[in-house]
Amino acid sequence: MSHDGRFAPSPTGELHLGNLRTALLAWLFARSQRARFLMRIEDLDVGRARERFVDSQLADLRALGLDWDGEPVRQSRRQALYAQALARLEREGLVYPCFCSRREIREAASAQHGEDAELVYPGTCARLAPSEARRRVDAGEEHALRLRAEGVVVTVSDRLHGAVTRRVDDIVLRRRDGAFAYNLAVVVDDAEQGIGEIVRGDDLLSSTPRQALLYDLLGLERPSWAHVPLVLGPDRARLAKRHGAVTLRELGERGLGPERVLSLLAASLGLAEEGEQVAPHDLLPRFDPMDLPREPWILDPGELAEAA
Repeated sequence: MSHDGRFAPSPTGELHLGNLRTALLAWLFARSQRARFLMRIEDLDVGRARERFVDSQLADLRALGLDWDGEPVRQSRRQALYAQALARLEREGLVYPCFCSRREIREAASAQHGEDAELVYPGTCARLAPSEARRRVDAGEEHALRLRAEGVVVTVSDRLHGAVTRRVDDIVLRRRDGAFAYNLAVVVDDAEQGIGEIVRGDDLLSSTPRQALLYDLLGLERPSWAHVPLVLGPDRARLAKRHGAVTLRELGERGLGPERVLSLLAASLGLAEEGEQVAPHDLLPRFDPMDLPREPWILDPGELAEAA
């Protein structure tokens, strides 16, 4: 299997320090193995994607000294690939229409498991008679398409977290508005692009067994995964505007240029001394995935002020 890697931002805003740290790690994983590093713009949800952020995100990555192979791929231009994958699953009887609203799913999940339950689909429409489902589809009733997973238990191996086992619910493959769902698109994209190792934030670890199942059902070779720790604010919540200057542009306005930001990111990973000026290629001989921190980096505003 290849060690080719990728970074796949969604153009719905500027990249923050957490995104930049994950991008740096994805680059280090691939380049340390002399593999390709690809860029993919996950603009599948075209209603939310903002074109102006595509250029700013790529510019921020270049400013940090990160490079990639080939032109960035756009999910919005790959609809035919997702349709082919969905058609294969349909031919194998693994897809069914779901007429449930999000509210109905939430109420059913909380009735079964309590108010704090993860939003897991209870399989309501999987139990519909095929004739009834066809009648409702033919009548023009709005519906999503779901995978008939039947609660299969899937185990994946993560380089940093070891074996992770989850029961997979009937995930959405195509949404009610007709857009292909992320879980299907990301599997098709990574397989088609030859991605051998997926490096991303550990907030996505719980969804990985769902994607591993899709690899199996589509007859695709699974990649390997490495889910890396996030950057959190002082309140231990994911980075947001309330945490102050967290984007490259905002930090630059406070006197913290891209070189200093890279130094800060490298130090947070144990790859550089505090204040040491480094370029990404300087970090390659120092990089060992097994030495990476396992806990999130709690961003201290005072630390940023001192670095400026």
